Amino acid sequence: MEYSNRRQFIWQALVGCTSLLSFGWFSKRGYGFMMPGLSESASGGFGREAGISESAPAREAMYYTRLGRNRIRCDLCYHTCSITEGRRGFCRNRENRRGTLYTVVYGKPSAINIDPIEKEPQHHMLPGTNMICIGTAGCNFRCRHCHNWHLSQRSIEEIGRYQYHPPQDIVDTAVQLELPTISATYNEPTVFYEYLLDIAKLAKGANLKILWHSNGYMKPAPLKELLQYTDAVTVDLKGFSQKAYDNSSAEPEPVLKTLKTIHQSDVWLEIVYLIIPTINDSAEEIREMCKWIRDELSQEVPLHLSRFFPNYRLRNISPTPVETLERARDIALEVGLHYVTLGNVPGHRYNSTFCPECNEILIRRVHFNVMQNNIREGKCDSCGHKIPGIWSQT
Repeated sequence: MEYSNRRQFIWQALVGCTSLLSFGWFSKRGYGFMMPGLSESASGGFGREAGISESAPAREAMYYTRLGRNRIRCDLCYHTCSITEGRRGFCRNRENRRGTLYTVVYGKPSAINIDPIEKEPQHHMLPGTNMICIGTAGCNFRCRHCHNWHLSQRSIEEIGRYQYHPPQDIVDTAVQLELPTISATYNEPTVFYEYLLDIAKLAKGANLKILWHSNGYMKPAPLKELLQYTDAVTVDLKGFSQKAYDNSSAEPEPVLKTLKTIHQSDVWLEIVYLIIPTINDSAEEIREMCKWIRDELSQEVPLHLSRFFPNYRLRNISPTPVETLERARDIALEVGLHYVTLGNVPGHRYNSTFCPECNEILIRRVHFNVMQNNIREGKCDSCGHKIPGIWSQT
């Protein structure tokens, strides 16, 4: 089927994209529409909806070690799971089949959406543009407050359905819809590593940007390989103490190591710190975290201070007071960080980005909407100060 113009194509595509709504899952990060894939009427065969019983091509996993007697050690993340035959690792996605490790979610996204890049959040990358976002089942963290637990804290069998989309489908759709960026998000990209890596390799040949939102628990070897095909990463820093990471069944040191590796690779990095009352909201912890970012990374790494709302298994804590976020921003600026914004507070003045030199607004935002962009050729339009980031698709 041919379309007379791009507007008609996109409209037909989105009208056809309803099957994922029946999965009973919606993105909890914002208010974008769901775009699970293009129906056959819209794209000549993009969407191939499948139940769990339908077989998809098996894909051997990367980064594992055979231990003998059909046991396997997974070397993808810092959990380094020892997996016996017929069992899966902590993430629920990597299965030992007769001594060979397989990924059970390759080409099987359980969520595909079109979102503004500000929703990721990325504030210094192609502001005001949209991206195609993908996510699968599973995660290697157990965050008690997870807003996307419908995906991340379930196996693919528990979700019940998916759509089979090989990597080329994702890239082709981004090109057809003129979306400059593909983002791996919703659940932890580490647990669909092979799928993301193949998408990223194809995306580079199509002049597309690759972005992923991670908890930072990927081990150095797979991380460095993926970074070769990555333009930007958003990392959730759960806190700056073991107490904060106990809330996620993980440890902080590997995440700090990952942040250093990303920053040293020259891939653009932004950090999200979700402030949870009684968990990671002490002024001392926030100050130490900001000092670490300044000294070990750079004062120019953007920091997003985000407001917590009760969800999943952490419903006994009230939402973060806005005053707590404002105090945290003051601390970050006192320490010397240049770009500090507040998230999950729609309409707040400090959802916008300010120039560290002249304090004029660089990018004015209302929640995920860019209302004004005063960056010209990577510089502040008011004073000419150079602003780091990705401001052009080329």
